[in-house]
Amino acid sequence: MSKYTETITIHMAISEYGDAVIYGSTLMQGYVPGTYLKHRLFAWHEDSFYGTELTVQSVSGIEVVILPAEQAIPFFADMQLLEHIEWLWDEACIPFIELAPALAACARDRRFVPDFDAYKAGRLQWVWDEQALTHEGQEKLALLCADETWNEGLHASFSAYVHRLYYGTEEAAADLRREYPLLFTPHRAASAGMDAAAWLISIGWRPDTAPFRPLLQLLEPDEEETNWRLALVLQDKQDAAALTGVRLTEDGTAYGAWPDTWNAHIAERSPGWLRSLRAALPDRFFYDHGDQVLGKPLSDEAAWQFLTADSPRLLEAGWQVLLPAWWEAARRKKPKLRAKVRAGEGETAGGSSGGSLFGLDSLVNFDWRIAIGESTLTEAEFADLVARNERLVRFRGEWIPLDPALVAQIRQMMAGMNREEGLSFQDILQLHLLGSSEEAETSEAAEASSSDADRVKLEVELNEHFVKLIGRLGRQEEWPELPVPHDLKAELRTYQRDGFAWLAYLRHYGLGACLADDMGLGKTVQFIAYLLHVKDTVRQRGEEPLPSLLICPTSVLGNWQKELERFAPSLRVMLHYGGKRSGGEAFYRMAYDADIVLTSYATATLDQELLRDVKWESIGIDEAQNIKNADTKQSAAVRSFPARHRVALTGTPIENRLSELWSIYDFINPGYLGSLRGFTVRFIQPIEKDKNEQRTAELQKLIKPFMLRRKKKDPAIQLDLPEKNEMKTYIHLTAEQGALYDQTVSGLLERMQKLEGIERKGAILAALTQFKQLCDHPALLTKEPLPELPGTGGLLDTDAIVSRSAKLERLLSMVKELREEDERCLIFTQYIGMGEMIRQVLEQELGEPVLYLNGSTTKRARDSMIERFQSRSLPLEEQPNVMILSIKAGGVGLNLTAANHVFHFDRWWNPAVENQATDRAYRMGQTKDVQVYKFISMGTLEERIDEMLESKQMLSDQVISSSEGWITELSTDELKELFTLRRDWV
Repeated sequence: MSKYTETITIHMAISEYGDAVIYGSTLMQGYVPGTYLKHRLFAWHEDSFYGTELTVQSVSGIEVVILPAEQAIPFFADMQLLEHIEWLWDEACIPFIELAPALAACARDRRFVPDFDAYKAGRLQWVWDEQALTHEGQEKLALLCADETWNEGLHASFSAYVHRLYYGTEEAAADLRREYPLLFTPHRAASAGMDAAAWLISIGWRPDTAPFRPLLQLLEPDEEETNWRLALVLQDKQDAAALTGVRLTEDGTAYGAWPDTWNAHIAERSPGWLRSLRAALPDRFFYDHGDQVLGKPLSDEAAWQFLTADSPRLLEAGWQVLLPAWWEAARRKKPKLRAKVRAGEGETAGGSSGGSLFGLDSLVNFDWRIAIGESTLTEAEFADLVARNERLVRFRGEWIPLDPALVAQIRQMMAGMNREEGLSFQDILQLHLLGSSEEAETSEAAEASSSDADRVKLEVELNEHFVKLIGRLGRQEEWPELPVPHDLKAELRTYQRDGFAWLAYLRHYGLGACLADDMGLGKTVQFIAYLLHVKDTVRQRGEEPLPSLLICPTSVLGNWQKELERFAPSLRVMLHYGGKRSGGEAFYRMAYDADIVLTSYATATLDQELLRDVKWESIGIDEAQNIKNADTKQSAAVRSFPARHRVALTGTPIENRLSELWSIYDFINPGYLGSLRGFTVRFIQPIEKDKNEQRTAELQKLIKPFMLRRKKKDPAIQLDLPEKNEMKTYIHLTAEQGALYDQTVSGLLERMQKLEGIERKGAILAALTQFKQLCDHPALLTKEPLPELPGTGGLLDTDAIVSRSAKLERLLSMVKELREEDERCLIFTQYIGMGEMIRQVLEQELGEPVLYLNGSTTKRARDSMIERFQSRSLPLEEQPNVMILSIKAGGVGLNLTAANHVFHFDRWWNPAVENQATDRAYRMGQTKDVQVYKFISMGTLEERIDEMLESKQMLSDQVISSSEGWITELSTDELKELFTLRRDWV
């Protein structure tokens, strides 16, 4: 009885893509169904998941099974089949089955090579190493490949199997590219004139067993020659410096003097060298006949062409090329046009007679220098070389390449600048800043990405004086130390002394400055020290100083006047503000009698022509972000005022857009960053839109010398700050507040004529509350609802609300600034209505939750608020960073160390109570320095009582601090003196 249950005959063909096309037949039933066949033939074939993943197709009515190319050879090499079926093989496929084990072994043992014919056709394919096959195997392979279909399919199947084994992953493919880059060159010059064996050696697949390597060398003319030559040389692999010249004849025979052991290698390879060279090089490099094919004399034009175009093509073809040593440096280094500042230029900067400052627009004499490769030429030398009309010229014993496109650009750039007029100091500074730290581009990618027309750089070569001057701008350790002005009534901290000295140093050279320290670091006192220094230095020259101008928001005018009185009482201060301000000749007379004129941005805009007619010693702008919109009248007006020096003070030089930075810099150094349109094209669009890192770095280099920005978190600053820094912030009243305040005073004084005893005391205490509420916001007194923006579904008209209270305007500005630094704050107020108003305004303006804790807050809500405020784990949209507290409800018993800024929006005339409130943030667990701001409305009762507390002129601390009862004991005249509004600050 037969051991087989059935007999199936297998017929097979191979497609051009290497897939095995298989079908079966039986003697009795004819063709076997494809599904039936694949489940039996591949029952043990794991790669196809036992036949289930193979497809079945119908071809001419016959169902065939498709075995993918990468599986064909290994399947027939292993041949694991069901033993209960008798398998018979069609005669046509027997050679393939017999060869499969040997081909599979070639693949598994890495005995394969890239297919030369496929490479020439632009494909990467693999072929077996015939030397790994037996003689019998080679004969069977030749017989099988005689059939064109089998030949193409067998190669595709083998290549697919190799790819699957070794290069099927991205990592493996990347490794192959790195190891054999010439295998992937898009140019097929590497195969020209070669056979497969030579090509495998040239791409590095097979080792070159020859004791030498062929090179092409470009030979320079000697002193007496004019022609260049290209020579074939052999380099000894044991001694790279040993080069042997080779002469090739027309038939590829090589002649020369080399060791006898090289003869066989040279005879085998030299015909391939000639074929390869003729395929890679133009005819101009070859003689038409004779016993020396290569080595034809070359003009400088031909040599230039070889250096720039032909040698890269030879490298792609697998040749090694020896070029003159100077060429690599000349090729990689960009030609540069340099303006060399003449010796002695700028040495009178900042100290010329008459006290004129140097300034960015000062002209500096220079001479041209042209740097090409390793050589630097004068203008005359460059002109002489260009006149020779050569591409490669010898200069001072060295060769210089003169690219015609670059030469034309250099000449155009030189013609575009009038050397007799000189360069401006601004041009010199910008050229130095953008060129001093820029590395020469060395990568071929960078070289290839630059067209000739944009490769020439214009640089500046500084003289000794300018090296020292500009070097100091960027290095704090080199800033000159200046004595603090004698008349300054303040002890400057170390970083404040640095800031004052920096302002003075930049002024010395007429360079504007942006002092951009964090809020609370004392920009005000640094600027006041600077003003005193300016006054002193001008007088030391025997001159009468011109007045300086300070422009600031209306809300801080009072603060500036108070700080000037406090720190520099010797300065004559003129306030130019309000409806009764001076104009015409009276203004000029008063201004020139003053040391510093204070005005607001709004007033400066209204009085632009008046202020523009004064030549200011210096102009300072506080909260400089107020001119951030360059196209506004306010910004244009401020930037139009003439001054010997300009200083911008701001804690936020950029709030949203780079155009804001341009506006501030166009104030401090007009024209330094070009026009706004040019700045937009050069920096704003590439940086804001494309995130261009190179443009960002360039802008940083340009702005750095003129901006000093220190943050409280800087280690040097933190060590120098006190643990708790208290600052009084003086604020004016709006016209509306002033009018209501006057009405309240008049009404109170009128009632004082009629009331006595307890009624009189009650009326005074009621008026006190009204005065303090008016200093906060008029709506507290008028009890009117907060206005809303129509059609917004309940959004507040915050502009209308804020404009009625200078305190609220100042608070909003300061809170926005500290939130940009991701810092938190507490705000204390006595009045429920004021706290609620602040909460709504800040929440809408900041776009984040704001907490409000007062006497009506339940314990549960109170605990929840504290936990949320102290947290750092909440989502950004839920994390509160600002907490408002009534001074009684929040003054004690709370730990709010997440905050490091404390605002006292209105004064509680008991310092102990205020200190208790401050200590909600300034307590154990606080890791940052605490900034405390006490708001005081100028000209009002708040300022009068603060003066009393400060000077102790009237009563002891204990009497004033304990309660407000002492006020009720004052006479009517004393009340009038205490309450009456000082009109200067309305």
